[in-house]
Parts: sequence; C-alpha cells; structure tokens
Amino acid sequence: MTQNAHLDAIARDSIYALGCNGSMIRHSWSIARRHLPPGRLLEMGPAEGVMTTLIAAERDDLHLLEGSAVYCQSLRERFPQAKVHESMFEDFVPDAPFSAIVLGHVLEHVTDPVAVLKLVRGWMAPGARIFAAVPNARSLHRQAAVIMGLLAQEDAMSELDYRHGHQRVFNPESFRASFTQAGLDIEVFGGYWMKPVSNAQIDRDWTPAMLDAFMKLGERYPDTAAEIYVVASAG
Repeated sequence: MTQNAHLDAIARDSIYALGCNGSMIRHSWSIARRHLPPGRLLEMGPAEGVMTTLIAAERDDLHLLEGSAVYCQSLRERFPQAKVHESMFEDFVPDAPFSAIVLGHVLEHVTDPVAVLKLVRGWMAPGARIFAAVPNARSLHRQAAVIMGLLAQEDAMSELDYRHGHQRVFNPESFRASFTQAGLDIEVFGGYWMKPVSNAQIDRDWTPAMLDAFMKLGERYPDTAAEIYVVASAG
C-alpha cells in the first residue's frame, strides 16, 4: 500500500474528531491563537477540518496541506476560500513563506518528526511561529493504564493509536528534543486536558462543563496533561 493510499484508508475509518476529541481540538486552537502572529497561515494535516473551521473564521490567507485525497476533496468543498495543497509533507514546495504554521496532532503520525520540522523551518517567514500539539505519553490516563496492566509502559502504542495511524507517543522530553534537533527555538511549552480516564468513559459520563474545566486544568499541569504543545520560532 502506498503512503497516500494508507492515509486515505485512515481517513475513511477516522473517528478522531468524534466526542471529546473534537472538544480537545477546539481547545487546542484556543491556545494556538494566543501565540501565532497574523498573516499567511499553513495548517498541516487538517484531516476532518475541525480546527480548520475555527481558523477559517479568523484568517483570510489560509493554506491547508494534506496528503489524503479523501480529506482534500472534503476540505475544498467546505473551505473554498482556502488554498488546499494535496501533497505529502516531504514533496511540498510553497510559493512563499508562512507567518504561522499549525501542526495539530501531526508529528505523532510521521516517520521522522525531526526531518519534518527541518522542512517546516525552511517555510517560515521572518518572525514566524509554529504551534504543534501531540498526545502526551505521561498523561494521567496512560499512567493509570500501566498500573492496571492495560499498557506495558506509558509510551506503548494502544489499539486506538494504531487505528489513528500513530507511529509513536511523545513524552515532554522527546517532544521538546525534536524541535531542538531541528534547529528551532522553543518559546513556550505547555499542555491542556487533565484526563484521568478513557475517551469512552468521558463521552459517557462527563458533562460539557466538566470537559471544559479539565481542558483548562491541564494547562496548569502540562507534564501530566493528555496533550502537550510547543510554540517555536526559527531563531
């Protein structure tokens, strides 16, 4: 199976934006928008376009870079004002640099995160910022899963990780190291979503107010939050 076909297969079977994950993506943008400068914005791997909907409401010069033809067709129909680039990251050559680049849950999917970040560094305009977010291996729910014998270790791949097409689960140290190795300067490291139990349990039992509170609570304790993020510049 080619890489493009693999992406299309994941797209057709995706459940990533459902339930509390959709709330997580929306909260991610609420943080990203605090740090990203105005101007030409590139969203990498927009997938179902949950975050794209929020970005498009605020940004006029929007570019979407997606490797799945299935997702690209939907993105073009839903966001006619955006420029959709159907390309693998490694093959993409922008016609101008970007002021802001968003990698929302992208780096856990790629074969070589450092190589991708080095590419992205070359696409940045002076003063540009990157916002990147990934799941955190040290999340409370993963620590509990290890204690219960459901995971061998915190960064072990779960069945859901494989279904989403993940290739790794970062911890705070390995995530930050990817940026440093790519020659990027980390300006902010943070987290969001204090997640003590599984998505299924949250979707079944939690109210929207509880979910919102625990999203914000994770910002206070980033090392054990379910999601971690970095804001970086080219130095």
